[in-house]
Formats: sequence, C-alpha cells, structure tokens
Amino acid sequence: MIRPIRKAVFPVGGLGTRFLPATKAMPKEMLPVVDKPLIQYAVEEAQAAGIEEFIFVTGRGKQAIEDHFDRSYELEDTLKERNKNDLLDLINSWMPKAGAVSYTRQMEPMGLGHAVRCAKSLVGDEPFAVLLADDLILSKRGCLAEMVDAYNKVGGNMIAAMDVPHEHTKRYGIVSPGKDTDKLVEVKGLVEKPSPDKAPSRTAVIGRYIVQPSVFDHLDKVQRGAGGEIQLTDALARMIGEVPFHGLRFSGTRYDCGDKIGFLHANIAYALDRADMSKDAAEIVREVYKTL
Repeated sequence: MIRPIRKAVFPVGGLGTRFLPATKAMPKEMLPVVDKPLIQYAVEEAQAAGIEEFIFVTGRGKQAIEDHFDRSYELEDTLKERNKNDLLDLINSWMPKAGAVSYTRQMEPMGLGHAVRCAKSLVGDEPFAVLLADDLILSKRGCLAEMVDAYNKVGGNMIAAMDVPHEHTKRYGIVSPGKDTDKLVEVKGLVEKPSPDKAPSRTAVIGRYIVQPSVFDHLDKVQRGAGGEIQLTDALARMIGEVPFHGLRFSGTRYDCGDKIGFLHANIAYALDRADMSKDAAEIVREVYKTL
C-alpha cells in the first residue's frame, strides 16, 4: 500500500553566506522574490500538493521565519481600522492552520542529511516531503503536486530531476539512470557532485524529495560526504533496491535562488509572470537592455 504524503520538512538552518551582508540579520529564506519571501513560495507549493503538517528545521538567527508564519495582531488591527481588507487577506489567506507548523533546531550546519535527521521525531513513521526554498520553481501546477501524483502511482522514494549541462554536474547530485520514460526516470544510483568526467548522466537532483521513513536508519549510519557534510543523497543511495526510486522531470522553470544571479533571474521572471506587473516589468527590462 502506498501511504499518503501529509508532512513536509523545510531545512532552513543555513547561514546564507552567499548573500552577505543582506543575510547578516535576515534569514536567506526570507529574501523576497517580488513581494513574497522564498520560504512562503515553498510552503504554498507544499499546500497545493496536499501537505497538512509543516516542519521547519531552523538554526540561530531564524526568528523572522517563525514570526512570518504567525499571526500579527497589531498589523491586522491596523489594516482592519483602515478598511484594507485586500491586504488583510493577502497576509492571512496562505497561512497554515493553527498547530500545523512545528520547529526544531539544527545545532550546527552539517548538511542537508543532518537537517533532515533532526526532524525525525516530528516526522515519525510515515513518508514525507523535503523542500529546499533556494530552489524556486515557476510552474502552473507546482512541482511537489506533480511529484505526489507520480508517487501515488509508483511509491517509494522520489526526487525532482532536471537535465543540466555536462560541465555543471559537479554542482549537483547526479542520477545513474535505469528505465527512462521521459518524465519519469528510474534511479539506479546517486553520486554527489561528481566531476564531469565521472558523472553517470546529466540528470541532476533538484531540491524536492519524497522520502520513506526508513531513510532515518540510513542517516544514522552515513558518514560525512561531499563538502564534509552529511548528504541526503548518500542516505538515499543506500536505499536503492529496498524501495522503488524514481526521478520526476518536472514541468516549469527552476531558479537557483541560492545564487545571486539566479535570485535576480527569479525576480525578473516572476514579475514578468504577474498580470499586475508584467507590462511595467517588461518595459524596465527593455530600458535596461538599451543601456548595455
């Protein structure tokens, strides 16, 4: 029996050093793309996929994330007094229900696998999703919703997959592919950040996962890998053969918002995608291009 995906883990304990000095006092996950922080996009994507419980793995200096997912009564009262009901709806319509959000601390930044391991007691013995806010995906449906649909047919572990240029394999976890049906690729192996001459394919792991709870047993045993960190992909690789494992080539466009250029690209793309901004945003892009 394929068990439903009800919980999602959001690792948000990273330092965000690539965006210093902006992230000296602000979590990188709170950096806005147009008018919403990155972490809100991730939570809304999870909601659209049917997620009911939201687990944040935080670190020091992340209080702003907790405040963002809480009621702001002073702000709400001010908006009510000024009859700004549209803004009131804007800050409340996407909020998870009371009791649906929980937090745990990652005491030291030891990698994605370690962050996921910190959520074990909150996840319990059921399959769950993992979403990385840095990977922002612009699509009509939502990447995780697509993954849940595919998971409900094949079960097991699943990663979001994207083909990358051969020279970029050293930036990603890379899939050793089995049966490939264009959208769904069987994962026969995983290699974390291989050099291009050693990469088994160009199919890369992007920051969306559906994982069986037995991953925690493997995370307890896995050693530090690439970058001296505990890698989630290393634990998932140990599970190959235990459960079905697939990668889904998702619809839409992924923006790497852990990178300054990717973050800038995302802001432009999301502004151009909005009906209330697209005309003005396009004009700004044309004006800037003329000056180059």
